[in-house]
Amino acid sequence: MKALKKITGETAIYGMPSIIGRFLNWWLNPFWTYIFLEQQNLGIISTIYAYVAFLFVILTYGMETGYFRFASREKDTKKVFSTSFFSLCFTSFLFLIVVLGFSTDIASAISLKGYETYIKIMGITIAFDVLSTLPFARLRLEHKPVKFAVIKFINIGINIGFNLLFLVALPWLAEQFPRGIISELYDPAFGVGYVFLANMIATLITFVMLIPHMKMGLIFDAALLKKMVSYSFPILIVGIAGMINQNIDKILLPHLLPEEADPLKQLGIYAASFKMAVVLNMFIQAFRYAFEPFFFSQKNDENDKSMYVIVMKYFAIFGLIIFLGLSTFIDLFKHIISVQYREGITIVPIVLMANFFMGIYFTLSMWYKLTDKTRYGAYMGIMGSVITILINVLFIPVIGYYASAWAILACFLSMTVVSYFLGQKFYPIKYDVKNFFFYLIVAIVLFGIYWTVRTETNPYFWLAIVINIIFLSIIIIKEKKEFLQLFRKVDGD
Repeated sequence: MKALKKITGETAIYGMPSIIGRFLNWWLNPFWTYIFLEQQNLGIISTIYAYVAFLFVILTYGMETGYFRFASREKDTKKVFSTSFFSLCFTSFLFLIVVLGFSTDIASAISLKGYETYIKIMGITIAFDVLSTLPFARLRLEHKPVKFAVIKFINIGINIGFNLLFLVALPWLAEQFPRGIISELYDPAFGVGYVFLANMIATLITFVMLIPHMKMGLIFDAALLKKMVSYSFPILIVGIAGMINQNIDKILLPHLLPEEADPLKQLGIYAASFKMAVVLNMFIQAFRYAFEPFFFSQKNDENDKSMYVIVMKYFAIFGLIIFLGLSTFIDLFKHIISVQYREGITIVPIVLMANFFMGIYFTLSMWYKLTDKTRYGAYMGIMGSVITILINVLFIPVIGYYASAWAILACFLSMTVVSYFLGQKFYPIKYDVKNFFFYLIVAIVLFGIYWTVRTETNPYFWLAIVINIIFLSIIIIKEKKEFLQLFRKVDGD
């Protein structure tokens, strides 16, 4: 059971800084709902950040993974770093020139006419964010997790700090001292632009902090770059497919909803509720930081497949505990966001279940990396993207943002099923499917009981408590013996 200790230790080292950082950043969303009471403001933020997510994947074009791969194979690691870094510099600054030169056309194309300044600010942010990718990768490759985490935390702290400064402190000072210098500098009309400005400042400062880790010779190897791009291209396709599955809804909603529905307002409501379900993603991300290296390190271990079964089992159990807890106490958690945004909270259970299956999909899908059949990852990603786009395009005009929530669930549920059967063909593992469906059905039935009884005026918190106690009791009764045996073995290592 040394493997179990390994995954626990790596989760603590790599996962905790990440999950804490994401948790702190997550609070910005409810904070914005209380600052920007007009829902369309959050719609603008969501739209721009959805495009940012796509552009980041495209502009890094899998080069981070390519750097990891070739730096471990080539003798001259500085050449690998400098070649890939110069490539990113060229494409990033070319992108920046286009954004700064055609911001008006870009704003019109994405239905944000009049917000050209926001586009320019985020263009600068994306460019320097991309350039920070390889220095961060180098820190990971050189096994410097503390330095990596410190810089990440500073970035988050600066972003949050400037959000508070621009959106709380400066408005208050301008109101208290209407004839002071602050009232001259602060422009209330700039609105959500301060969110993007805070992000840009944090990114630029982070880039400056990473400069000492960009030491390299002035070497550019075109042949090496060709190999790296060839290797990284499938990763780019998978990345784009992943962004479609997770972010295309924020892009499509403003274009597919009729004008009388006030698309940006609807997007703002949807985005606020969608973010509430991201709590489950934090657990998934912490799990991912340790899970992938753990899998590769255990591949040749004779007990590796039994470990995969155990990891899958407890991932599913804890994921369902989070799903049921958040779904049944949603009327308590909804107070995190402003009342203007709460009408969308009924999508939270749908998105939570979608995130649960996203985690299951990731856990299942390590088989294609272990067997070097990575093309199947691209196939499944593309399949998920087609499902996501079709459901959004067909049903957003009919049921609005509910279509987007159901699309994400359909996407990851389908990908999970396909991945399971392909995995059983190429890398068979005897997962405890019967137990998985037992817990899944129990959780859904308990959830259904609560939501059948619950009303907006009476959330029946006592029933939510009883339902969660029932679910936890079932788990304890069923798993107590195995759980105790598992950790007795760990302690005996």
